[in-house]
Order: sequence, then C-alpha cells, then structure tokens
Amino acid sequence: MNEETPMSGKTMQGVYLPGDSTAVLRELTVPEPGYGQVLIEVGASGICGSDISYIYRGHKGHRGVDGPAYRGVVAGHEPSGRIVATGPGCRRFGAGDRVIVYHIAGCGLCDNCRRGYLISCTAPQRQAYGWQRDGGHAHYLLAEESTCVPLPEELSFVDGALIACGFGTAYEGLRRIGVSGEGDLLVVGLGPVGLAAGMIGKGMGARRVVGVELSPQRREWAAGLGVFDATIAPEADAEATAARVTDVLHARGAVTTIDCSGSRAGRATAIAGAAEWGRVSLVGEGGTLETEVSDALLHKQLTLYASWVTSVTAMTELAGNLARWRLRPESVVSDRFPLAEADKAYELAAGASRGKVVLLPAERAS
Repeated sequence: MNEETPMSGKTMQGVYLPGDSTAVLRELTVPEPGYGQVLIEVGASGICGSDISYIYRGHKGHRGVDGPAYRGVVAGHEPSGRIVATGPGCRRFGAGDRVIVYHIAGCGLCDNCRRGYLISCTAPQRQAYGWQRDGGHAHYLLAEESTCVPLPEELSFVDGALIACGFGTAYEGLRRIGVSGEGDLLVVGLGPVGLAAGMIGKGMGARRVVGVELSPQRREWAAGLGVFDATIAPEADAEATAARVTDVLHARGAVTTIDCSGSRAGRATAIAGAAEWGRVSLVGEGGTLETEVSDALLHKQLTLYASWVTSVTAMTELAGNLARWRLRPESVVSDRFPLAEADKAYELAAGASRGKVVLLPAERAS
C-alpha cells in the first residue's frame, strides 16, 4: 500500500439499501488495495434511477426479474474521486490521480470486455459496484485499476460521477444514431439521462434540441439549463405529440430521436417524432415497446438502435469531449447531500427531484 496514505485500521461510513425504501449508514473498515487495485477517496457519488427501482424499493433482481441481485454491499455505482493508494501491479494510475469509476468490473477476457463493454460481460466473476461489490456511497472505494477512467482537470468530481453512468449511457445512445449538425435531436424523458442527452447532443452539434417531458417541474428545470431549444409536454397520444414537435422544428420530425423515459408512451413518441429516414435510440430500462409497423417504421424507413450504458473507451472519450466542449454535467444536479443525509437524498431522488441528486462526503456538501 502507498506509504504516504496509510489507512490500515481506519474506519469510514457507507450507505446500504435494505430494500424497504430507506438508506442506512453503517461503519466499516477502510479497505486496502490488492493486486491491480486502487483505493479512491470518493469526491462524489450519484444516485441512479436503476438503484431506486431495483434495490431501494425492494426489487432484488436486476430489472426486477432475474440476473445478478443486490448482495447487501455499499450502494452507489456512479463514483468519482482521487486515488490515495495503489496495490501492486498498478501501471496506469497512481496516488493523486483523479478518476471516474466505470461501474462494472468484468472478467477482462471475454469479447465484450476486450471491446471495453464490461457492462455486457457474462462471466461468473462479473461484479457491479454497488450491486455485487462495495460501491461509491462511502468515503473510500476499493476499485480495479482497469475500471478507472481519467477525469480531466477541467471537470469536477460531481461531473465525473455523472459521466460514470447517466452521461455515459446518453453518449452511447447518441453515438449510435450519429447526432450531428446535419439534423435536429428529439429527447423524450427529461430525467437525469434525458438532461444528459440534451447537453451532449448540443455538444455533438445537433442543429436544434427539443425535449418532451410529462412533469412540469422537470420541464422547467430542463428549460433553465440553456441546452434545449424547446421543452414541451406530451399530448394525449404519440402522434399528437409528434405533431407538436413538427410545429416547433418547422420540419417533418427530427432526424435523430432518443427515448430516455423507459416507458411505452415515451418510446412511441420517439418513433412518431422521427423524420423519414430518421434514427431512433432506445436507452431507457424496463417497460415494453409497442408500435404499428408499416406506417410508423417501414414507410418512414426508420432505423432503431438499442444500447446499454457504454464502453470504457467511449467513457474516456466523453470525459475529454465534455472538457473540450466546455460543458459541465454538474449543471443538471438539483440537489447535493452529505453521506449522513443519504436517506433524505434517496427519498428525494425517488420522488419529486427536479434534476440529478448526488451524495458527497460531509466536508464537500453544499
């Protein structure tokens, strides 16, 4: 262990999710890094909608049905911070480096891992931070060096925490559909991922960015970010909402659309709001997809893409791009809490939060 930062025997607090819509603090020992591992002092840790749906409210299976269940570990899969110690075998990062933690530790050997898509690793040893191994809702986090992504100096730890999941998810979806200055972007669902999609879409050069959101509170928050050219409420059905989009854009739909709502209605809106030869991205978890095929898909010559989070490589690219574009993910954060108020933070995130909710060590909370 790095002798400059001896942590042996010290304790810290971590947040656990019992599955009864509460978050509790427990005392635990600060871990020591083993081979290929780093110890990170957590600067910020985001609260993700998937944790709320599948752990906080008691659905133990991933997506509420099957797959790897939450194993009673420290919660939080959206961390960033500063490395304070390294174990033997670390070659890329050292003490003092600022990093984002990609939230899956894969086997490192399968095709998906070798492509950087650790999220899609199916090996038995695959572990997600905050699900099968301790996550970022603590003062310190033990991470694999292979899951660390450099955090540019221009970006804050809060920026890094948002890139770790929501912004990475949005970026992958937008990369798949080739967002550029050649067309407009329609974002359906203005939760944290939708806000990220709007910001990144603007950075990628989308001609105009329009958002659709049911919640007046979230529409107001999104409108204040200076990212969306218009934010509109959905109409009674997808076709009527698409007509509103057409009016706003003065065009027959958007060349690129992305659904971040994960709802049947939202997906239908993303499809209906796409222009002929348009490209539709689906990134929201859960729910179903129901659509008429001929007029909605075939006759409009649409292409549908689906993606799950992103790769380590693309996350690294995104962090650099955001710094270059001078865009700050933390602007979508509406509320910040110290670890001691984790229960309050989760209650807000699971209820009527305007934007993203993050946890910070007590000395950094504001």
